[in-house]
Amino acid sequence: MSKIWIGFAVLVIAAIGGAWWYTTERPLPGIAVSSPATTAPAAAGGNSALAQEATTTAGDDRILGKPEAPITIIEYASLTCPHCRDFDAETLPQIKKEWIDTGKVKLIFRDFPLDGLALKGATLARCAPPERFYGFIDVLFRQQDVWARAADPQAALGRIAKLGGMSEDQFQACMKDDAMQNKILAMRMAGEKDFKVESTPTFFINGKKLVGSLPYDSFVDALKAAGKS
Repeated sequence: MSKIWIGFAVLVIAAIGGAWWYTTERPLPGIAVSSPATTAPAAAGGNSALAQEATTTAGDDRILGKPEAPITIIEYASLTCPHCRDFDAETLPQIKKEWIDTGKVKLIFRDFPLDGLALKGATLARCAPPERFYGFIDVLFRQQDVWARAADPQAALGRIAKLGGMSEDQFQACMKDDAMQNKILAMRMAGEKDFKVESTPTFFINGKKLVGSLPYDSFVDALKAAGKS
């Protein structure tokens, strides 16, 4: 993690404590469920064109790592998904240390919100400057039980925004940014339609599909295979 990411995450976790009509129990239309760590890897369906497309970056993508890294992980996740949180807390730090920071892998996080709260959280992260995007994502996952279960989730998100350097006016404008929310929903629909994402988290490693918050060793096997292909 960069110093900015670590500093922001530590500040928010230390400072934030523990209505609007969205709740985690109100799913967005057409969305499946989150996938537990026991989910087995799924093949990309043998479609080489689909696999190639799954490694292509889009204009709105935020890249963690070196853009020229030979292996690409694309993660589809929801900020209210507990299994996505587990990946962020337990597996990603190891992947980052061993693979991303060494220039072998880049990660692209794509929003697949399961509900309205996840959509608002995703909007907040994408309103932030690009260099703080992954800092916001990390904090939103680590503080998931705080903001997503708060009596006033918008106020809880506002505290995260403030600690991340956003003014109150910027935060309120972000929450009302329909264009940004539509982009996020379009990202979700593209994942569902084009890449057959059915649950979160879902990953594509150089086009190979993996489903669920799998342990680090499972990712190592997939990353090594991708490095040989």
